[in-house]
Amino acid sequence: MKRDDRLFDLIQMMRDGRLHTAAELARALGVSTRTIWRDMAVMAATGLPVTGERGLGYILRSPIVLPPMMMTHDELEALAEGLRHVGEDEANPRARAAKSLLVKVTTLLPQAGIEGEG
Repeated sequence: MKRDDRLFDLIQMMRDGRLHTAAELARALGVSTRTIWRDMAVMAATGLPVTGERGLGYILRSPIVLPPMMMTHDELEALAEGLRHVGEDEANPRARAAKSLLVKVTTLLPQAGIEGEG
């Protein structure tokens, strides 16, 4: 798992306002506690409101609101694959809408590297 994806997942997990231990977070993400310690240091250094320390746990001091279109690369690939599948079935009444939506997704999120047709 890429670090950016892992940091996104950490934020999502910590949005519940509870104290989370590094061991708990590490188990959930399939990484070492040492990786979690480093990730927490990165998050704190970038200005995210993370409070805590090794051995005690970590918590977000204030809620973080993420834009609703924050998706991982795998989620974007799944979305594109589904849209392509529906768009290829000319008998499906939503084929045209799926093709149109795929064009919008690829236009709005070019950094994802998803191709509109194919």
